[in-house]
Amino acid sequence: MVTLATLGTTSLLRFQKADPLTASPSPHLLGSLSSQLSGIKLSCNLPDVAPLKSISSPFTPSLQPVARRVCPFTGKKANKVNKVSFSNHKTKKLQFVNLQYKKVWWEAGKHYVKLRLSTKALKTIEKNGLDAVAKKAGIDLCKE
Repeated sequence: MVTLATLGTTSLLRFQKADPLTASPSPHLLGSLSSQLSGIKLSCNLPDVAPLKSISSPFTPSLQPVARRVCPFTGKKANKVNKVSFSNHKTKKLQFVNLQYKKVWWEAGKHYVKLRLSTKALKTIEKNGLDAVAKKAGIDLCKE
């Protein structure tokens, strides 16, 4: 059985499965699908066998977090500049930090630690030591 109800600009199209035992259909809707472009809502009365998941729920894929372009040791990040052409036309541009993946020997932990750091931080670590630079930046090397 199909029923079409119109309220102003929205329409409701209802499909009902005929039940030979009862003359009246079930009062609640188990499945529904709404079209956002045309304003028509489709719904279906189903027997109380199993609850249905909502069809209109948004799909959320599992995304991997993206590494930020910021050095955790020095706090360096991208610099906004103007790229100036010969005709003096200026366009926005980002100058990114020179970030490198580097395995650094951690003397206190007696093992290598893989870090993503800027080349300036690498020079600072060579000068002052990994423990001192990590402590100043507030980084726990046990997690790395």
